[in-house]
Amino acid sequence: MSLSSSSLLFISLFFLLLLPPLCRSSYTPPRKPRYQLTTDFYKNTCPHVDQLVASVTSQQFQDAPIAAPATIRLFFHDCFVEGCDASVLISSKPGEPVAEKDAEDNREIAVEAYDTVSKAKQLVESKCPGVVSCADILAMAARDFVHLAGGPYYQVKKGRWDGKISLASKVQYNLPRPNASMNDLLKLFNSKGLSLEDLVTLSGAHSIGFAHCKHFVKRIYGTDSSMDPRLLKSLKLSCPPYGGNTDVVAPLDVMTPFVFDNGYYSNLEAKMGVLSSDQTLFSDARTRQVAQAHARDRNKFFQAFSESMERMGSIGIKRGWKHGEKRKVCSMHA
Repeated sequence: MSLSSSSLLFISLFFLLLLPPLCRSSYTPPRKPRYQLTTDFYKNTCPHVDQLVASVTSQQFQDAPIAAPATIRLFFHDCFVEGCDASVLISSKPGEPVAEKDAEDNREIAVEAYDTVSKAKQLVESKCPGVVSCADILAMAARDFVHLAGGPYYQVKKGRWDGKISLASKVQYNLPRPNASMNDLLKLFNSKGLSLEDLVTLSGAHSIGFAHCKHFVKRIYGTDSSMDPRLLKSLKLSCPPYGGNTDVVAPLDVMTPFVFDNGYYSNLEAKMGVLSSDQTLFSDARTRQVAQAHARDRNKFFQAFSESMERMGSIGIKRGWKHGEKRKVCSMHA
């Protein structure tokens, strides 16, 4: 299976031996969303919407596997900035403020993610015109790709409207930074109504994630000694300190980079976290127990991930014409 995005060059890393997986922290309930979503929101208006979206995502997964991690990342970025309202899909227009899509943090997201949502929207519009929001389609597509890559299948609650605001200036400070401290990560997630456990659990999406060299090059050439020396050597071979290929990426799960599983957490225990913000989930005592619990039990991790995705998918829900819109084309405001 080959990736379709020609701009991405994948680092070949030796598969390292997994260390034995290792229990569970207390859970702090998040704030309730202003509007409640439901799994049967389109029961009478577009009853087969899940199947319609799935027909597109399954084909995309075969044709362009990079669409899986890219679409999941797109959903995360959408929800953390202005809430889950598809504002990340809006294209910038000349003479208007730059949209989220063109913010530096979003320029790296593979075009296959946007293509997936666009194709799904076109199909849904042909069957149920003017009914299903782009925000809901993005949420369903992300769920589908989690499952197609080997992860859990969970019911997506629906009823989101699309957002009217999309500003690149709001992106940077609403997304986790690759070198963020635990205090910064917890503060950010708490501001979204998410808990410590959500932070650790949602980070598991990096099981099929990739990162460009610039996000970890300072770490591998700095004084951080918390990385497995074999992984460190391998990363340095492809990511020089200066002047390297800006298209080169490394898998965030060096053991099973194309399979959504709980091996990501075992990697952290083995000091094989590529990003500093990943490795800190194990090195910080506040989150270590949750990471260890996920490494030990895949099924419990899958259940926790499904629940955390539901909570994240409820951030900043828009409802009604005052706060939202119903787009016919996901990249253009209605």
